[in-house]
Amino acid sequence: MSKGSNVALTALSENVGSLIVSLGWGSPSGEGDADVSVLLLDANGKVRSDADFYFYNNPVAADGSVQLLGKTPTVDGSEDRISFDLTAVSADVDRIVVAASRYDGARFGQLENVRLSLADGAGEDLLHFPVDDVDSVSAIIFGELYRRGEEWKFRAVGQGYEAGLAGLAMDFGVDIDDDASTEEAQVDASDDQADMTAAAPVGEPESQGSLGAVPSPRRPEHGGEPQKPAARPRTAKKKVTLPKAVRKTLAENESWRQARLFPVSALKSDRDREMRATSVLLSVMAQVPELGRRLTAAFGAPAGRMETFTEVTLPHGDTPRRPDGVIRVERAGKLWTALVETKTNGNALKPDQVQAYMDIAARRGYEAVITLSNDVALDGSPLVDVKIDGRRKHKVALRHLSWAEVAHQAQMLIRHEGVSSGAHAWLLQELLHYLQHDNSGCHGFQNMGPAWVPVRNGVDDETLCQGDARALEVVESWERLIRQVCLGLGGELGQKVLPVQRAKRGTDPAARRSNLADQLCLEGLLQAELRIEGTPGVLAISADLRTGKLRTSIEISAPEQGYPLSWAKRLVRALAEAPADLHIETLVEGGTGGPRGTLERLRPEPADLLPKDSSAQITGFRLSLFKGMGSSRGNAESGFIRSVDEAVHRLYTGVVVHLDRVTPRRAPSREKMATV
Repeated sequence: MSKGSNVALTALSENVGSLIVSLGWGSPSGEGDADVSVLLLDANGKVRSDADFYFYNNPVAADGSVQLLGKTPTVDGSEDRISFDLTAVSADVDRIVVAASRYDGARFGQLENVRLSLADGAGEDLLHFPVDDVDSVSAIIFGELYRRGEEWKFRAVGQGYEAGLAGLAMDFGVDIDDDASTEEAQVDASDDQADMTAAAPVGEPESQGSLGAVPSPRRPEHGGEPQKPAARPRTAKKKVTLPKAVRKTLAENESWRQARLFPVSALKSDRDREMRATSVLLSVMAQVPELGRRLTAAFGAPAGRMETFTEVTLPHGDTPRRPDGVIRVERAGKLWTALVETKTNGNALKPDQVQAYMDIAARRGYEAVITLSNDVALDGSPLVDVKIDGRRKHKVALRHLSWAEVAHQAQMLIRHEGVSSGAHAWLLQELLHYLQHDNSGCHGFQNMGPAWVPVRNGVDDETLCQGDARALEVVESWERLIRQVCLGLGGELGQKVLPVQRAKRGTDPAARRSNLADQLCLEGLLQAELRIEGTPGVLAISADLRTGKLRTSIEISAPEQGYPLSWAKRLVRALAEAPADLHIETLVEGGTGGPRGTLERLRPEPADLLPKDSSAQITGFRLSLFKGMGSSRGNAESGFIRSVDEAVHRLYTGVVVHLDRVTPRRAPSREKMATV
């Protein structure tokens, strides 16, 4: 679509009751990002109340009409998705505005390939809108959904704002909180959360019948008890954490093991593991609405009462089929249904099974088939190829979920974002303990595949040739591993961790992986970069198959003020607790190599980091750690996958956490936005 054009949604698809709108952008530096927001407007072009403003502090509508789904990595940056249930939108809403904003003085001109795409409830792309001429603006209205009679239409807007998120929101009638009240509200929120988590997690989980939609971020206007005045939206992003209650164990000695809700000792076969894992996950999803909603919203499910089932028998020709599980969500008398096919350990999904479930779902009017395994899906590379009968009016979405992603979402809820009750937190802790147990079979991606050893040998003896299909297999396994590392690290930190793909605009995933496979054949290198929210640089990982070494590094820019000797001294002083074998390299303008040395050698003489040529301009410093690569393809003590995990963890915990003392964070501070 072009700027200003519009289209009726029913002209694009018959399945437009629910939609997924995606806003995407790329960043040449790998560090640029933005936040999405949605405003529901009445016929006067204003919000009916502040509750009609959805953004990072208010991501979910209680009626399920709007759900901010968060970010996913793409080839050249990231993509933020929003789920809309148009059948749930109130009749007095005339327009829905979809926007995004940058922060801390950043502009959209620093990003590239700014775009919007829209897909129907089955996941089929319906339209694309590239947004141009946004160099000087810090907020953009990408587009709007609006009513014309009984149908919905979409208009490509592409209008820029220089006043940022707060300015855009106020233009539509949202009353933004000021600095003082923001600080007070954040303190109140922290106190309330601490009071909630201080109570012991006793009592039974909520009954199935009591489950409803995810609660609104603001309290209802009417109720049996007097209500406090509704707080105005805070564009300063709040972060609610659940503190861990460390209690002294009552065990008599270390050999005693705490009783668990989900035992794993009796699991003897893959079939047992699949059945137990499916039942454990689906039962917790039904009882903890925060987790159930988070895992299904991205697949097009509405917000509502959820029930889950296992080992359901469904007719399919002469041989009835038994999917591992079924998820049903009810809202306003309508049902959304998904079939679940589960695999554990290294077992691969079977195309014939998935195809049968897709056919059953299409015939019975179900909305989705969800596959769940330790494998990680890649952009443009489906795990299972299925045939879709184009003659069928009803479309079924095929979606994949990895066990690593399930563990990540559980970690984010119980360790960083919070849940609504102590019982829910306890259930999530039990789920997480089960998934991370060695015997559960739900450990995530743990095998580089059969091509790993031949490729390593081919690199070592220089017999690996460009075009070898095994090199491409290793590159795909490497990409899966990096995505899983991002999930694990993000769950620990409570921050967004995304892989950075430095590719030219328009390069598709297959071409990019082919180029990486050629690089592997020629240079013996596997490389990746991670962008961690709140860190001053991009974390780089390089696996050299020729030397058997892993290098993890991060580059930080030189301060804008001060003297080079002061920079060097401050850097060495800030890294007092970092590993002594940390390599520090001075980066100088022009790309020529600067001084370098280990932290142990530089501690007494920080001046050794200064170039001998006093006219050379220092642009920054590169901090690197080296580690031997695991030799096997798996996740054993000597495995390659574990060695990558440990290398990334060591760089972050040993080096990156100390860098705030050297240079201010480049990641945006949402607290500053309250004064915009």
